[in-house]
Amino acid sequence: MSASRPMHACPGPDRQPRRPNFAMPRGATDCHVHVFGPQAVFPFSPQRSYTPEDCTFEDLAQLHATLGIDRAVIVHGGAHGTDNSVTLAALDRDPARLRGVAVIPSGLLRPTLEDMHRRGMRGCRMSTVVSGGASFDHLQRLSNETLDLGWHLVLHFNRSAELVDVEPMLKSVRSRFVLDHLARITGDEGIESPGFRSLMRLLDTDRCWVKLASLYRLSSEPYPHRDMLPMIERVVAARPDRILWGSNWPHPICPVAMPNDGDIVDLIPLWFPDEATQRLALVDNPQELYGFAAVEG
Repeated sequence: MSASRPMHACPGPDRQPRRPNFAMPRGATDCHVHVFGPQAVFPFSPQRSYTPEDCTFEDLAQLHATLGIDRAVIVHGGAHGTDNSVTLAALDRDPARLRGVAVIPSGLLRPTLEDMHRRGMRGCRMSTVVSGGASFDHLQRLSNETLDLGWHLVLHFNRSAELVDVEPMLKSVRSRFVLDHLARITGDEGIESPGFRSLMRLLDTDRCWVKLASLYRLSSEPYPHRDMLPMIERVVAARPDRILWGSNWPHPICPVAMPNDGDIVDLIPLWFPDEATQRLALVDNPQELYGFAAVEG
């Protein structure tokens, strides 16, 4: 199930994010961002399937200052392949407020994994969307190799039908796992689709986390993408303690108009109307999964 796609250039993010109306709670975590480059220091992989603009640690820090976000999880970007240097360098610069998700093949030496863990990596990502990384073929071995570190697995799907295919394997491994981008279930597919039924079954394992990020790519409706609400509401009702939120900055491989990150933040009270669920999705759940320090109040 490996990906093979032609390389194409990606537009950069909106470089003038507006300050959102929604005020983030203290300790709020953006669970899905990437850093790319600068290419002169951190070259892109020749096996990559897309070429982003430089979107650096400094750019990310400025964005989160505008949005009022205290902490972040940097998901290693596919443009850098399995060389995690750019992500590790970012984690080194602010270890208290940053965690990472690596893109690695199975079979790495134990000291390498332990060094990544010491520097803030807490999971590893597999993808059928981008080339140059790790496919789902590595799932069982990566689970075995990282389980005792407490790492989770992150699955990045190209189509929601792939979740149905991989469901038996996810039920068999002992690792916690995150379904990226609502497992790519579109608004048109909805709550009766095989993919969404699979997602709900996996929530019953108690090891499944659902990340709500880049839903603008899955919706058939303009902002605020209300066709995604039935699925969001069903997941929130079932397991509010297993929801994660992410901006997806800088929005690589974006097939729609580039969103403004202030608008993305202002979807939070639509998705999570009550303060208790907002705190779970933004503070408590990331704190548990990624090992951030506790935030009181």
